[in-house]
Amino acid sequence: MSTYGLIGYPLGHSFSKKFFTEKFEKEGLTDCKYLNFEIENIDMFPTIFQQYNDIKGLNCTIPYKQQVMKFLDEVDEETAKVGAVNTIKPIYTANGVKLKGFNTDIIGFERSLKPMLKQTHAKALILGTGGASKAIKHILQKLGIDFLSASIENELFKNEIRYSDIDKKMIEERTIIINATPLGTHPKIDACPDIPYEYLTSDHVLFDLVYNPEITLFMKKGIEKGANVKNGLEMLHGQALAAWEIWNS
Repeated sequence: MSTYGLIGYPLGHSFSKKFFTEKFEKEGLTDCKYLNFEIENIDMFPTIFQQYNDIKGLNCTIPYKQQVMKFLDEVDEETAKVGAVNTIKPIYTANGVKLKGFNTDIIGFERSLKPMLKQTHAKALILGTGGASKAIKHILQKLGIDFLSASIENELFKNEIRYSDIDKKMIEERTIIINATPLGTHPKIDACPDIPYEYLTSDHVLFDLVYNPEITLFMKKGIEKGANVKNGLEMLHGQALAAWEIWNS
């Protein structure tokens, strides 16, 4: 049996478990299973390998995309630049298991965002500064798109601003707006980031990493102004398939 799984806390109704379980059933992979490893503390991570000796791959979600890196033997070059891991490949050797980290959020986000962009989309506003925003920043840099990140943290770092700094001029200039927060996720569907939505136009692209509900309040406010909107489901599919390729390469 080949075991795959997801580490995080809390996990609730996991996209990954549903996606891979359905994939295994559809493709007749009866020797594969996908489990949720809901660990309350990242220091519990090594116990997973003590309990299971047939782990072929792991996904990693909040809040451990950065914390898990201390347990890894290696990360690939692009992942090291991002500073966050969402995919782990165990490599079994005579001396034990080695763990290599990857970030397939990079792949999923780029494939999902690029078709939405025009030459006029030169500046972006990222809402949130958590682990998910790291892959976004990396891709925006790769695409040559200037960005600022709105933060609720006490300390501001380079290219970070307060939500109170987001005014009419900023919204008009930054026609790519990305929600990298969990605001609006089911069941709290009446929430959305606090920005002046009244200044949105049909020139704007709104990308929401949230995928449940299918149309978030953040997206609805964009639709009302004629903006092009997309949720995070396509990105999730892309990162999951990229993880599968890594595990089985």
